[in-house]
Amino acid sequence: MTELTAPNVVASSTRSDRRRKILQNLLRGERPYMLYIAFVILLVVFSLSSPWFLSVDNFLNIGRQTTLVSIIAVGMTFIIIARQIDLSVASTLALSGMAAALAMSQINNSWIVGAVAGLGTGALVGLINGILTTQLSIPSFLVTLGSLSMARGLAMMVTNTKPVIITNETYFAIFGEGTFLGMPVPIAWTLAAMVVGILLLHYNVFGRRIYAVGGNPTAALYSGINTKRITTAAFVLTGTLAGLAALVLSARSHAARPDVVQGMELDVIAAVILGGCSLFGGRGYILGTLFGSLIIGTLNNGLVLLGVSSPMQLVIKGAIIVAAVAFTKR
Repeated sequence: MTELTAPNVVASSTRSDRRRKILQNLLRGERPYMLYIAFVILLVVFSLSSPWFLSVDNFLNIGRQTTLVSIIAVGMTFIIIARQIDLSVASTLALSGMAAALAMSQINNSWIVGAVAGLGTGALVGLINGILTTQLSIPSFLVTLGSLSMARGLAMMVTNTKPVIITNETYFAIFGEGTFLGMPVPIAWTLAAMVVGILLLHYNVFGRRIYAVGGNPTAALYSGINTKRITTAAFVLTGTLAGLAALVLSARSHAARPDVVQGMELDVIAAVILGGCSLFGGRGYILGTLFGSLIIGTLNNGLVLLGVSSPMQLVIKGAIIVAAVAFTKR
């Protein structure tokens, strides 16, 4: 038997302490661990309940179905950490998709023009939300509740509620139907958004200031942080990501529709809150948001496979949000 030397004894003790700490966190119900446990429980329950759940094709479906929520949830993480909320993301997606399709139909069917128009429209809506919230001191809940209605109405008005067909094959390949490193491009765009979100939030001064603004806005202001500019930037980021989600959706369906993804803001907020972000600001992380999105996607997929009606799905998701917020206050 090998005799333990002093460094080996220290390493063994460190590993033991780490295992003890993980066990204590599990017993206390610490959020990151509960999130992973909840995800595993969902997988087990739906695997036992439906013979179609546990398959590669179904997991790919979950990945595709969670793409839009995951992309926008990256931006929503910044918003909620900064003590704000954005209820307009689904309407921003619809308006951005219409802008991209109309721009391509009017200017040489260019996918570049469509991408710029879609992303730019999303960023513009986010900028307006940010300016109204910070400069006029209107609660973001009220501002984005208004822009939710205005953006959706504008998307319906510009084409009289009719869809706009897209015919650019390059656009389909880049945003909806192609592959990148062997994976479908919607999933690749999701991972790209996640990586950018992690770099901005956890390895950049912008992320540190977002945490400071959300943790204690007054202290952040007195420490020299331009809280209005930081908050507005979070809204612009979220709007731009809603524009990216619009490109993915319109490329996948070969058309832009003004009535798409109504109510999706509920899924986005639920994913972020489930992922460990506090509605009271100052706390959250991107990896948690990813798992929150996967939980929402798995829940949607499993409930459909079990034949649960759409109204009941809304009831269940609403109950989960309430439970998650209650858990946040612990």
